[in-house]
Amino acid sequence: MRWLVVPKMALSLVLAALAALVLIGINEAGYRESRRALNEISEAQLARAALNGLLQNILDAETGQRGYLLTGEASYREPYDGAVKKVDGNLASLRALYAERPDEQARLNRLSGHVARKLAEMDMSLRLRQSGSDDAWKFVLTTDVGREEMNAIRVQASELIAVSNHALAVGQQQISRALTLGRLGIGLVALFALLAFWLYLRQTHALRSAGERQQEALQRERNALETEVSERTATLTELATHLQDVRETERGYLARELHDELGSLLTAAKLDVARLKSRLADSPDATQRLQHLTELLNSGIALKRRIIEDLRPSSLANLGLVASLEILGREFGDRSGVQIDLALEPVLLDEARQLTVYRMVQESLTNIGKYAQATEATIVLKNYGNHVIVEVTDNGKGFEPDAARPSTHGLAGMRHRVQAASGKLTVTSAPGQGTRLMAMIPVQRN
Repeated sequence: MRWLVVPKMALSLVLAALAALVLIGINEAGYRESRRALNEISEAQLARAALNGLLQNILDAETGQRGYLLTGEASYREPYDGAVKKVDGNLASLRALYAERPDEQARLNRLSGHVARKLAEMDMSLRLRQSGSDDAWKFVLTTDVGREEMNAIRVQASELIAVSNHALAVGQQQISRALTLGRLGIGLVALFALLAFWLYLRQTHALRSAGERQQEALQRERNALETEVSERTATLTELATHLQDVRETERGYLARELHDELGSLLTAAKLDVARLKSRLADSPDATQRLQHLTELLNSGIALKRRIIEDLRPSSLANLGLVASLEILGREFGDRSGVQIDLALEPVLLDEARQLTVYRMVQESLTNIGKYAQATEATIVLKNYGNHVIVEVTDNGKGFEPDAARPSTHGLAGMRHRVQAASGKLTVTSAPGQGTRLMAMIPVQRN
């Protein structure tokens, strides 16, 4: 599915670019056509206004001329003179508008000829009136020259006005066509935009669906891995607990064997030496050697007793946890020279949890003797009713708990023992600030 994403994205981009180009082209074409049409409409309106003004000025001039001819008063010449001047301006405007239109120029030239003859006819009548030739100007009025020229002017002006009206209609059609083209273009662009948006939505949906499927697959794999890790962790924990139990069982068995078998042998040997010593009292050399042998046997018996206590502390079963910890702390202090302070409260724990506390303190003291370089250590046992707190603190050189070497299994073993007893072990240490181990172990209720 992912290999289809790039073509779809490219198609969406092409459609969007095409829609933008089409919209730009349509707008530009519509703008140019509308502007050209507006120019043509503007010129047509100016031409029509100039033609209407020309006709109106000629009529004003004719009206002023007739008023003067009938009255002879100079006040009637003023409208005539003003209208004649405006006629020249109207013709100049029309020549400028029709400068690039040969057909209109030809019609304008014909119109200009008729206008010139009409103005000449009116001017001649006025001059005859001024000179007092009444019969002459009246004769001029009675002829059809002025009327024919005026009719010709109207015809030529009407043709040019019709041309302007046609130009106006054409311009309006062009504007209407441009607007229609714009509407079609906008519709087309909207269609392209909708198509591109639809493709984008499909692509987005496809990407989201693919992402969701990948997330689901990853989640399934993660769940499977977590389940497998949990199962293997549980298996390893169970195996470690089993090995620990087997180890303690083997220690107990070995301790009993050493106590029963080796203890009996050493005791029997010591008794035999004592009997030999009594029989060989007359031989100083033999007595000395037997005395040395007795001392060796006593050392062996002491070593046997210490090994048995390390393997399976008899004091834990005979004297209880508090007394066993006191003995353990005192013996460690005597061997290592470290001052041991004890603050022990009586607790009610089952045999397995008592052994867990004892082994934790024993391993902690062993680590203090090996690594801590401490001069003082404290063992604390507190009873809180539903749980107990065990603390072993020293003033040694400390270490970084996060940087502890993987090969040091002492802390890992203690942590596993405490966790197997449903407890929690916390290690607090820093270089030069000593070490504090604290375990919280719940009391099992029957």
